[in-house]
Amino acid sequence: MALLEVSQLDVRFALRQGEVKAIRDVSFTLERGERLGIVGESGAGKSVAAFSLLNLISKPGFIAGGSVRFEGQTLNTMSERGLRKIRGNRISMIFQDPMMTLNPVLSIGEQMVECLKAHRRISSRDARAIALDKLRQVQIPSPEKRLDQYPHELSGGMRQRIIIAIALLLDPDIIIADEPTTALDVTIQAEIMALLLDLCEQHNVGLILITHDLGVVSQVTQRMLVMYAGRVIEQGPTREIINDPQHPYTQGLINALPQMATPGEKLNQIRGSMPSLSNLPSGCAFHPRCDFIRRTDGQVRPACIEQVPGFVQAGNCQAACHMVAELQEDRRLKEESQ
Repeated sequence: MALLEVSQLDVRFALRQGEVKAIRDVSFTLERGERLGIVGESGAGKSVAAFSLLNLISKPGFIAGGSVRFEGQTLNTMSERGLRKIRGNRISMIFQDPMMTLNPVLSIGEQMVECLKAHRRISSRDARAIALDKLRQVQIPSPEKRLDQYPHELSGGMRQRIIIAIALLLDPDIIIADEPTTALDVTIQAEIMALLLDLCEQHNVGLILITHDLGVVSQVTQRMLVMYAGRVIEQGPTREIINDPQHPYTQGLINALPQMATPGEKLNQIRGSMPSLSNLPSGCAFHPRCDFIRRTDGQVRPACIEQVPGFVQAGNCQAACHMVAELQEDRRLKEESQ
C-alpha cells in the first residue's frame, strides 16, 4: 500500500452561476521517500489539488467525490480533530509566500515552539532546542540569534529556510511544497531547492512539489503529473516525460523553455490561454489550442471535439490524448500485419 493514495478526486466551487469543477478525476500515489512533481500553467488546478489533500479547501469550495488516503486513513471524510493530528505533524505544507505564512508579531522561536507544543507534550526548553537544531539543518547562519528575531528582520531566502525548518519540526512523512521559490531570485531558488531535496533524502520524506518550472521538476522529482484545466493529462517518470513527452500540451510546455528557442528568435509559446473552468470546451479541453487536432490527411479528429480522452499507456507513461491513442493503435496494427 502506498503512503498516499489519491483516487478520482473531484473538487468543486459552488458559485451563484453554478458549480465550477476545479479538479476532475485526479488520481495518483506517493510512496515513502518519493518525490512527485505537479506542473502546469496558472489555473491548471495544481494548488487546489495540493490544498485538497489536507482538506484545506475553503468555502464555497468542497470535495465532491473521490478519496485521499494516508496510511489507509481517508482524510477527506476525517473529522477536524483527526485532521489536526495529521496536518503539520505527519503531512507538512510549504506555501508560496513566507511572509504570509509567518506571523509578523511573533518571533521565529515563539512560532516554532508553539508549533511543537500544539502536537507534542514538551517543555518550552526542549521545544526551543529542537527548533534550534532544525534551523541548523536548513543552514541558517547564527541560528540562536534568528530564534529571537521577527520575520521582517530576515531576507526572503532566510524566511523560506525557516518555513522549511518549521515543515520539518515534527519529522513529517510528506511535505507538500506549493511553488516554494516563487518570490526568490534565481540563485536563491537553486539553493532552496537543493536544500529541500537534500533534507528529503536524508529523512526519507515524501515530497509533492507544485510548480510551473519544468527545469526544477526535472532536477528534483522522480515522477510527475502534468495538469490542464483541472485534470491530469500526462503522468509518469519525470525523465521519460521530459525526454519524450506524449501529450501535445506537455510538448508545448517543454518547447516554451527559453533554452529550446533559437538565439535571437522569439520564444516558442502555446497559442491561446487556459480555458475558464466555468466554460470548458467539449471533448478534450486542450483541443482549441492543439496543433495536432488535424490528422495527417488534414481532417479534424472528431473525437478531440466530442470525447474526453482516457489515458493511453505509452512506455512507462500515461497520456490522455486521442492522437496518442491513434498512434498506439496504428503501431499495434503494423505489428500484427508483420
